[in-house]
Amino acid sequence: MSEPATNPAVTAFPAPTISLPLGLQILRTYSGALICLEIIFGGLVWILVASSNVPVPLLQGWVMFVSVSTFFCSSVYLLLFLLGLADRINTDWNLMDVLYHFTALLFYFSALVLEAAVTAARGVIRSTNSSIPGCVTAPSGNILTFLDNRQYSINVAATIFAFVVTLCYACSMFMGFRRWQM
Repeated sequence: MSEPATNPAVTAFPAPTISLPLGLQILRTYSGALICLEIIFGGLVWILVASSNVPVPLLQGWVMFVSVSTFFCSSVYLLLFLLGLADRINTDWNLMDVLYHFTALLFYFSALVLEAAVTAARGVIRSTNSSIPGCVTAPSGNILTFLDNRQYSINVAATIFAFVVTLCYACSMFMGFRRWQM
């Protein structure tokens, strides 16, 4: 008798490639610690920008979108490893790690630049004519944002934390790239 034909599609899928530990052990690795820092500091960026009442919605809207989106995506990513679900999904997790952190790095770098631009563009009201109070002089083409001291301080803190999160995503991407190459 001949052997039954096997379905080649069933046997073509390789086992998932994971070099990170599953469960609580991921929190003992540098990658797990960086993901936790990304979540914590990304949440701080989100909270700080929202608490400044978003004085420049066109620019800070992107910062809010990036910080909220990456906060949730990083949380889901960490939960996949904490709950051991990454072992059940057949994919190259090392490649997925690099792609996710590269995308998040690009998004957060753009958010950092916009948040720094809003903070640096703080205008100081100078009266050029004593009969017109609050008249502002600025060279044409410059952008001025009028932030009170509280909004300015909050935006400075948000810029610093956005920088820290960007560094965390860069380190995670570099570490993921090294794991993917091995």
